Amino acid sequence: MTSDEQLAAVTIGPRPTYVPIVLADYDPEWPRLYEREEARIRAILGDRIVRIDHVGSTSVPGLAAKPIIDMMLVLPDTTDEPSYLPDLAAAGYVLRIREPDWYEHRLFKGPDTDINLHVHPPTSPEIRRHLIFRDWLRTNESDRERYLATKRELAERRWKYVQNYADAKSEVIEEIIGRAEQAAC
Repeated sequence: MTSDEQLAAVTIGPRPTYVPIVLADYDPEWPRLYEREEARIRAILGDRIVRIDHVGSTSVPGLAAKPIIDMMLVLPDTTDEPSYLPDLAAAGYVLRIREPDWYEHRLFKGPDTDINLHVHPPTSPEIRRHLIFRDWLRTNESDRERYLATKRELAERRWKYVQNYADAKSEVIEEIIGRAEQAAC
């Protein structure tokens, strides 16, 4: 479980206090919200983008989720913040997390849509993990149901930070990724 000290070390700005985890039924609007944000980010960053994908539960048709669009943006060098941060900030994206010890991950919040824009360098193993997890859940009903049951059970608990809820899902996520990787062999 992520500690207060760990969260304080990577969070930019105030850390939100307790907020309940609310899962919404799948909304067919989520892919359209992603497409709008993707187009906006492509207009801002252009050919600096290595890839951009809709990931997380809102990218899996039929899966209930926190109504926050998770996006994965891959840039050549996330440590070169002057090459992208000012442009994103000028468009209203706010840098909230900087994790130099976790694959140089960055996280931005959106200007008007509730998004988590995860920024990774091309060398991050998280890119493959996000994609294999998403793609497996899109095609495997039993694991999608297992993941949903885990999310629902965990959402009923009280968490100090949303990150604690995310951490608690790790075990089932690892199991599912393991099955997806095994099936890919």
